[in-house]
Amino acid sequence: MILREKSHLKKFAWEYIIIDEAHRIKNEESSLAQIIRVFNSRNRLLITGTPLQNNLHELWALLNFLLPDVFGDSEAFDQWFNNQDADQDTVVQQLHRVLRPFLLRRVKSDVEKSLLPKKEINLYVGMSEMQIKWYRNIIEKDIDAVNGAGGKKESKTRLLNIVMQLRKCCNHPYLFDGAEPGPPYTTDEHLVYNAAKMTMLDKLLKKMQAQGSRVLIFSQMSRVLDILEDYSVMRGYQYCRIDGSTAHEDRIAAIDEYNKPESEKFLFLLTTRAGGLGINLTSADIVVLFDSDWNPQADLQAMDRAHRIGQTKQVVVFRFVTEKAIEEKVLERAAQKLRLDQLVIQQGRTQQQAKQAASKDELLGMIQHGAETIFNDSKEGGAFSKDGELTETDFDDILRQGEEKTKQMNAKYEKLGLDDLQKFSTESASAYEWNGESFINRKKDIGINWINPAKRERKEQSYSMDKYYRNALMTGGPRPDPKPKVPRAPKQQAMHDYQFFDSRLGFLQDKETAWFRKENNLKAPLADGEEDTLEQRTADQELEQQAIDEAEPLTEKEQAEKEKLTNEGFGEWNKRDFQQFVNGSAKYGRNNYDTIALEVDSKDANEIKKYAKVFWKKYQQIQNWEKHIAAIEEGEQRQRRVVQQRDMLRRKMRMYRVPLQQLKLNYTVSTTNKKVYTEEEDRFLLVMLDKYGLDSEGLYEKIRDEIRESPLFRFDWFFLSRTPQELSRRCATLITTVTREFEGGPPAKENKRGAEDADEEEEEEEKPAAKKGRSSTGTAKNKTVNGVKGTPNGTSRAASEDTTASGGAAKSRARGRKSGGK
Repeated sequence: MILREKSHLKKFAWEYIIIDEAHRIKNEESSLAQIIRVFNSRNRLLITGTPLQNNLHELWALLNFLLPDVFGDSEAFDQWFNNQDADQDTVVQQLHRVLRPFLLRRVKSDVEKSLLPKKEINLYVGMSEMQIKWYRNIIEKDIDAVNGAGGKKESKTRLLNIVMQLRKCCNHPYLFDGAEPGPPYTTDEHLVYNAAKMTMLDKLLKKMQAQGSRVLIFSQMSRVLDILEDYSVMRGYQYCRIDGSTAHEDRIAAIDEYNKPESEKFLFLLTTRAGGLGINLTSADIVVLFDSDWNPQADLQAMDRAHRIGQTKQVVVFRFVTEKAIEEKVLERAAQKLRLDQLVIQQGRTQQQAKQAASKDELLGMIQHGAETIFNDSKEGGAFSKDGELTETDFDDILRQGEEKTKQMNAKYEKLGLDDLQKFSTESASAYEWNGESFINRKKDIGINWINPAKRERKEQSYSMDKYYRNALMTGGPRPDPKPKVPRAPKQQAMHDYQFFDSRLGFLQDKETAWFRKENNLKAPLADGEEDTLEQRTADQELEQQAIDEAEPLTEKEQAEKEKLTNEGFGEWNKRDFQQFVNGSAKYGRNNYDTIALEVDSKDANEIKKYAKVFWKKYQQIQNWEKHIAAIEEGEQRQRRVVQQRDMLRRKMRMYRVPLQQLKLNYTVSTTNKKVYTEEEDRFLLVMLDKYGLDSEGLYEKIRDEIRESPLFRFDWFFLSRTPQELSRRCATLITTVTREFEGGPPAKENKRGAEDADEEEEEEEKPAAKKGRSSTGTAKNKTVNGVKGTPNGTSRAASEDTTASGGAAKSRARGRKSGGK
């Protein structure tokens, strides 16, 4: 709304500007951040759950909005806190002193004591047989890039694409075209056992439903939600869904449906970015992160949809992680980033490492992680293959192992300080540990960590000479079609009503087509339609078939007649040309062929004239012709009115030697009561209308520019700030006033207006200071300028100054502002 209505909102001086979800302006170059800084206010307040997501520069952007005078230079702010020579404790205390007056931090545990802390468990799952196959195929397809053989020229975009494909494979192989068995495509158990995460989710949901919990499932990919929808239907789980394409009304309805008392909805499917902000789903107590986001703050926001004030149960978060695959490295990087973020918020310092995206070498390390295990694994089936069903004991073991690994990871990152995290990267020692042995020191001796592709199967060889030459001599040319080709049907002219073809031409074309079908034994087709119209369509088919059976070829005379009728119509005119012709006729008049030709593409004045003569004779043949004729007549009437107004305005200008200073307007009573423009401004508008013409292109933009360039209104803020639309409305009122003056009006109105003016003058003399704020200075200045130039009516500089001193110059302007001032 702010982006759309910025021109109106920035006119006010606001007492408060309060922004919820204020991290939307963390980028000071965004449109919203730039526009909101233009607004004038005395007080400003930002409310956000994530004041800093990536780096300290985002914090500066928020502080810059609050106090632009204090926090004006971002580079100085960054250098102040990134001083490597300074002691860490000193930097922390420094940032705390800066933020203490501006930052009020409240966490849920401080506000709501009864809210239990959430419990997060990473569940490490393997891969199914199909997932291993697709994972291997993705790596083999770009084996040179995975091995880093491309060198420096290798594109980072290519590596990012490989990362995305591997993440899709970890979620579900059905995200790839051709992976799902079919057609026919069925919603069956293969949806579960072909993806390890689905097998784990299936067991988890059965257990959660049995204990009376309700579940939120978040995923990065909307297509994963499509698969989860099919799964929910198969298992009979009732669900709601929100993704990026969900309309606002549907979002509200889904949230209310899920949160209402005694709701039967068990699952809520959401995308992490679209459903992770601004909604309350405290009726659920289980959160499943089907995959992890690169930005850990997005996952935290998703968890907090359930873990927030109003939650009465223990919230448990299950994060699915594919073991020995790229997802482990994605989770590692997110944990590193989250630890850095926590240190910044709690202690007030950031590092350059946090705001950098993953480098090319880091992406390569992520892709290579686990790839060698995939290729060297002798087992064809995965841990969750079709034959190996996940038992209850296996499920409990995975839960226990997940809790232990989660504790180990949290403990590992809690021990790391700022300096450790600065040197930490995804190529740490943990990425080179296997079976408890570190290989990081052997990397230089080994050289390249090369991944060998899977063994290729030998192609079947044939030693038959005949078969060899038959295959070798096949050039791939077109093979003869065993079916006999049907001769091409005669080309017929498409006939539209605006092309004005004779109806006789349609009869001859139908006769020719019927003979073609009879000659080639083609039957009349049955038209498509609803079941209830089958009888009528069958009858039409029989009549058409009868016409085909009785068809005869065209005679030479009929062929000549057909060609003549084809040339008489306007076959080269299309629907666009016709519509442009109608619009041009309405805009310029039906007989102005040269200007109409400017509106119609690829048609000259002669073609327009030829078409117009036929059009005005046969326009009743066109469907909805009344609408087109009404548009043209209305446009012509508007043109006549403009010409009449232009003549009256020219006549009005000729009545005065210097219209800009001498022109008088006979305002009506209704116009006077609503008038917020001064007579001087109205005179200027009428002079500009006469100068450029009422039918000039961009008329009111030209008048606006004239106002801004004129020295008469350099201090007239009201007149300078008028938009072309507002000037258009005022000019229309003035033209109507001039027209009524020459056409004649009831004298009673003039008498009323005179009495009204007299009353207003008396009232103004009693309160001369009430309207002086906007008008007196500008009018005095303008009259002084006129006095310097010399006016025909003999007004001198002395007279102008005397008028200014007495306050009389403001009288007419204040009278014009009367209704607006009130």
